[in-house]
Amino acid sequence: MPEAFTVRRTVEADWPEVRRLRLEMLADTPLAYLETLAHAERRSEAEWRSWARDGSSADAITVVAITGGGRWVATMMSKVPFGASGPYLLGVYVAPDMRGKDAGVTDALLGEIERWASTRGDTLTLEVHELNGRARAAYAQRGFVETGVTVPYPLDRSQREIQMVKSLAPVS
Repeated sequence: MPEAFTVRRTVEADWPEVRRLRLEMLADTPLAYLETLAHAERRSEAEWRSWARDGSSADAITVVAITGGGRWVATMMSKVPFGASGPYLLGVYVAPDMRGKDAGVTDALLGEIERWASTRGDTLTLEVHELNGRARAAYAQRGFVETGVTVPYPLDRSQREIQMVKSLAPVS
């Protein structure tokens, strides 16, 4: 039976857990993010506080899944990047033992992101590393489709990121 969890947005006081989860995700799947573990480990407390605070800002959302025992097991973020026409899904991570449809974590967090994003655009866009087949499959199962657009992966420009997009129903 899947472990029970709650979903909520981050606030500034969450910075130690935001940091811990970010370091965990960078160690688990380094090619999934645009930051190295070494870089993240050098971030200051002020940077972590800002990151956590931004999760509840008007311009961004970061949601986390927390087990009944207080363990942070997943996170997702969305914002409309400067110059973009709509919201992007960023920083997605689910701990290995909480992955899969049966656990429900991915769908719970994505539902919160989609509700927020639907007030800012009619699509939700993401970029996923070409070699991250697990993530590509998970996004496809949830209605994201590849657009055919690719961009160089910033940490190794010989690799690519694949753009995927999902249509969002407007909030009424």
